[in-house]
Amino acid sequence: MRSSLKRFLIGRPLKSTEAGEQKLNKKKALAILSSDALSSVAYGPEQILIVLMTVGMAAFWYSLPIAIGVLVLLTALILSYRQIIFAYPHGGGAYVVSKENLGMLPGLIAGGSLLVDYILTVAVSVSAGTDAITSAFPSLHEHNVIIAIVFVLLLTTLNLRGVTESASVLAYPVYLFVLALLVLIGVGLYKVATGQVDPDLHASFGAPVAGISLFLLLKAFASGSSALTGVEAISNAIPNFQSPAPNNAAKTLAAMGILLALLLSGIVLLAYFFGAVPRDEVTVVSQIAEEVFGRHAMYYFIQGTTALILILAANTGFSAFPLLAVNLAKDKFIPRMFTVRGDRLGYSNGIIILGLLSIVLIIAFEGMTEHLIPLYAVGVFIPFTLSQSGMMVKWLRDKPQGWVTKFIINTTGALISFIVTMMFFITKFPQVWSVLIFLPIILFVFYRIRSHYEAVADQLRISTCEEAVPVEGNVIIVPVAGITHVVENSLNYAKSLHAHQVIAVHVPFEREDEAIFEEKWRKWQPDVRLVTLHSPYRSLLAPLIKFIDTVERKAGESNYRVTVIIPQFIPKKGWHNILHNQSSLLLRAHLLYRRDVIVATVPYHLKK
Repeated sequence: MRSSLKRFLIGRPLKSTEAGEQKLNKKKALAILSSDALSSVAYGPEQILIVLMTVGMAAFWYSLPIAIGVLVLLTALILSYRQIIFAYPHGGGAYVVSKENLGMLPGLIAGGSLLVDYILTVAVSVSAGTDAITSAFPSLHEHNVIIAIVFVLLLTTLNLRGVTESASVLAYPVYLFVLALLVLIGVGLYKVATGQVDPDLHASFGAPVAGISLFLLLKAFASGSSALTGVEAISNAIPNFQSPAPNNAAKTLAAMGILLALLLSGIVLLAYFFGAVPRDEVTVVSQIAEEVFGRHAMYYFIQGTTALILILAANTGFSAFPLLAVNLAKDKFIPRMFTVRGDRLGYSNGIIILGLLSIVLIIAFEGMTEHLIPLYAVGVFIPFTLSQSGMMVKWLRDKPQGWVTKFIINTTGALISFIVTMMFFITKFPQVWSVLIFLPIILFVFYRIRSHYEAVADQLRISTCEEAVPVEGNVIIVPVAGITHVVENSLNYAKSLHAHQVIAVHVPFEREDEAIFEEKWRKWQPDVRLVTLHSPYRSLLAPLIKFIDTVERKAGESNYRVTVIIPQFIPKKGWHNILHNQSSLLLRAHLLYRRDVIVATVPYHLKK
């Protein structure tokens, strides 16, 4: 039944030779890898206005030059990541660039930041989309957490089915959102151009504003730059593209940049001309849509696609997290299980872990993850800064043709990204201080995992000078609970090994039981030595372990190896296991940590 359910949810297993069929074309890749960046249009412009509103609505005209600054940064990032795609066509993005050009520590900072950022991407995006749905249906508001968890489980399942299948499903909502906003911007700007919008709704461009400062403008710029989260996802996911992967990835990145620039600048312009004011209960996009179309079908279409894109933005995390995890796992900084492909050729362990961790975040913050947005943004701009700096070092070191232009692009991007990162720390420290705690912890964990793998490799390597201890013979111990077919099966196996000695060990709790069992044993297996260990405290493991340790110590003096053969019966149905004590499992778990004791299980399968 479990297998049938798995096939229903995930689909049939794919052969390794079918990997090429699981690659993305440009249209699907644009949808699945750009959803995070494009969805930020729904809240990026609003973040600018929230900061400017502290000095009054008269300052809203500053949103236009600030948006231009954000577009300059976007251009620098797109050009930079385009260069990264061709320089590092096997993916890895900021982690690989920083590691190879700045050193291992900066690379791990970038990788650790992005891992956490992708978890936040899923939690924040799904929670934001859930809020949009429950705002339309207030009666569902108390079920926010459950609804968000259901969406995460759906996205996890969809991604486990394979990258192309998830892209096929998710492409439609993404393109519907783009279409809806382009129509909104087109109609809105037409109304502005034809004088259908009251000019008194907005402050005059260039009007002096009391209380405005460079610090405030930089804070607004940093807040607006949150609209650029997700730009790096394509450079991480190059292996998911159809051949030629770098060319297709670069074209997809350019298309994403153009769409993001159009949508962002359009929403900022409309917000200015229509005098939209950030409010808790109504988003800026909602206000603009209502002004342009009224509360009619098109308004609800825009709100619906916006809610969908906010939820589906989480899919960028599901696409990029597993591939980044693969690069870190190959370098032995996180468990190797992240390099294993699942039935559908996706890195299913990374997908499942991402889903579980994002659910933990949603539960921990009760679905109210909006105050994680600054942390979410700073988690992106740290890798932005490091990757741009890494590319600067690469161009200075390699000096390929046209390197000066490339160096200027990366220098511009690095400087702006660094300024934005610092502004987040300075202006939003209460929300982002935790990055100074969790990043060192993540780095510590990375290095501990790496040192473990190195220690294991050093001990397993044949070329080490440690010589293997010769084995002169074998002493076999068989724990027995009674006179049964299970014990008989194990004893027959033990005898077939021609050991130096076979010892059956029984642990009775009562003295009278001990005598009765010994008498029965002499009649049943007279050629096998029986040792009984009376246990007055009714402990099975303690006397057994003590006896095994004693035998092992004496056997070691003669270069004899001790083998413990554990009899175990296997019920016909899996659920029958809960009806039995599973003492054999407990014994095996204890013995596996004994240095010179071999543990073997002899199963006896029940037929009914």
